[in-house]
Amino acid sequence: MTTTLETWGPVDPLEPALSVRRVLTLERVLAGEPEVVAGAAQLDRPVRWVHVAEAADVGVMLTGGEMVLTTGVLLAGDDNAQAEYIRSLHRAEAAAVVLGLGRAFPTTPDVMRRAAERCGLPMVVLHRPFPFAELTEEVQSRLVRRKFAAVSLSEAVRTALTGLITAGAPLQQLLDEIAHYTGCPVVVTNLAHRVLATAGERSAVDDVLRDWERIARQAGGSEGDGWIRAELGGRGERWGQIMLCGYRGDTAGGKLLADRAAEALVLHRMLGGNAAHSWEEQSAQSLLTDLLSGVVPARQLLPRARAAGLPVNRRTFVPLVVPDGDPAQLERMLRLLGLSGLVAECTHGATAVLLSLARDQDATALAAHFAARLRTESGERHTVVAAADPRTAWDDVPAGLREAQHVADAVADSSAALDLPAVVRLKDVHLRGLVRLLRDDPHVQSFAERELDGLLCATAADDLLAVLRTYLATGRNKSRTAQLHHVSRPALYRRLEAIEARLGVDLDDFEQAASVHIALLAHDAQQG
Repeated sequence: MTTTLETWGPVDPLEPALSVRRVLTLERVLAGEPEVVAGAAQLDRPVRWVHVAEAADVGVMLTGGEMVLTTGVLLAGDDNAQAEYIRSLHRAEAAAVVLGLGRAFPTTPDVMRRAAERCGLPMVVLHRPFPFAELTEEVQSRLVRRKFAAVSLSEAVRTALTGLITAGAPLQQLLDEIAHYTGCPVVVTNLAHRVLATAGERSAVDDVLRDWERIARQAGGSEGDGWIRAELGGRGERWGQIMLCGYRGDTAGGKLLADRAAEALVLHRMLGGNAAHSWEEQSAQSLLTDLLSGVVPARQLLPRARAAGLPVNRRTFVPLVVPDGDPAQLERMLRLLGLSGLVAECTHGATAVLLSLARDQDATALAAHFAARLRTESGERHTVVAAADPRTAWDDVPAGLREAQHVADAVADSSAALDLPAVVRLKDVHLRGLVRLLRDDPHVQSFAERELDGLLCATAADDLLAVLRTYLATGRNKSRTAQLHHVSRPALYRRLEAIEARLGVDLDDFEQAASVHIALLAHDAQQG
């Protein structure tokens, strides 16, 4: 067998479990000139222990995972005993058998080799003798040190996570720490396998989420290939699970880390109230925030949306924003109406709702029904829902959410809000909505600064701007403006004259007043 010498350094608990292949790279084994004569495809079997045995019935003394070292002295000359010896090791689930050639067997016994090949049991012969005791001592020492390292790592993780929880760290910080220790993506789900939170290298996490539907279907199956999970729950109640995705270390060590992580998450929930619900809110908020910002392309967020439980294939998406909306109430309404969607609080107390509807559903009618039901549930007949036009392409969803946000912003400060329909779109907010959409345009910003320069630089700017704002919003009604500002009409006239003088305009001229009104709307939108 040709192999290269590998120097064993300090034990790393994240290394794969000690295998037959790695044992064969030990210097003492290499000195015996090992040759794999059977079962070469099974060399990655984990080695749990090394056992020196000459007894023909050694199989009854094994519990599985042992590498058995023998000279075969009690088997020489008996073909049936040799074959049964290999079969008994296979039945006991031994990791491998190592036969030292010498007086009993000067060459590889063909009966044992064929039996091992049939059973798929790795069989190694040593062409030069060496003390079995030295190999046993080194491997056993390595296994014990590895066990101790895994326990030490487990305690280090427990200490680190407990410290973070005591300091009031959010869920994401805990998961980032878990991903750091495990070296693989970490996923937290509810009982429906809906992804609540993730951590780890972004590209690796995205790879997991892209295949999440298949992974979720197999979540109840046996663990393997580094997919290790631990249940989340307590007091007889399960409410989710944490999964290590593609853990590179041995399964036992990974299970230990997953259990420590689960303990920490359960403690985090206990100290933070109904954290399972808040984690769902955080997941939706993170996704909708990323969609709104446009920093991450929508296409890259599709796996996250799908893993979060949002139907995305052949769907119509309706972006909504509810000013002063209560996320819990809106989540409850979605369930009552049987609608699929994500709900999350966004800016200034508003709540975003992204509906996902089947293509044959009437998006406009359902949005109107949702808004009407919200008015009934809230008991506020002036409650409105800002909406964008339905989108059939996922890539158009971010623009739709931003449009709904702009409409909500325009509605929030509108004096005409009381007269608006239950569902408000851009066409319903007229000039204010247009200005909100264009507020970040440099030309609009420059226009607002230029038109209002005389007031913005004034010492009494805030008071004069407030009067101007009310005067224009009331349709230049002097009596109403004086009443709202609790001043006499002569006092109001003096303030209006001061405003006209500073701005160099005649507010009785419709075009000039309209220009100032637009500039003021733009200024307010930029400040908001």
